[in-house]
Amino acid sequence: MFPKIKSTIEQLSFDTISEERKQVLAPLVQFIQSKTNSGLAIRLNFICTHNSRRSHLSQVWAQTAAAYYNIKNVFCYSGGTEATALFPKVAETLTNSGFEIKVISKGDNPIYTIKFNTNDYPIIGFSKNYEDDFNPQSEFAAILTCSQADGGCPFIAGAEKRIPITFEDPKAFDDTPLQAEKYQERSLQIATELLYVFSQIKSL
Repeated sequence: MFPKIKSTIEQLSFDTISEERKQVLAPLVQFIQSKTNSGLAIRLNFICTHNSRRSHLSQVWAQTAAAYYNIKNVFCYSGGTEATALFPKVAETLTNSGFEIKVISKGDNPIYTIKFNTNDYPIIGFSKNYEDDFNPQSEFAAILTCSQADGGCPFIAGAEKRIPITFEDPKAFDDTPLQAEKYQERSLQIATELLYVFSQIKSL
């Protein structure tokens, strides 16, 4: 794992997660543990309305957390109820935490490669509908990262489990002096909570 990411992770504290929030995270811990116990692939699809901010941060940090705790067969995805574009501030925020990011396709919906380690396959980041062919069609957990998607998606075809884990939208601070600080704050909250989730998994 790139040293700056490792340093970022080591500065996080699970003490910042309330007991109430840990109860929100518990169904995801249970889903991952069940798959681990059965030796099955762990597919996590993080879903938000526009697949532009929180769902991408969650996808990236979940994949990184799995690698950090050496939990095998974890495949993380993201999607929206509509496709827009990965918001550039998200890529910038992740870069500041140590990720290596490249744009491999430009346009209205750029495609990014996001690496947390020299040898691991990069995460592919771009905005897409959660039902897009790029994402799993069955045997996955749907994790709703925003209340709008949670309310708007009572049923997600193919999902084995539907888990609402919602985060406040940093978009509220776009074009304000607090933008960079708030994106970093949200990214680190997501990182802390998903690292906590994977820290709870017992390998067989």
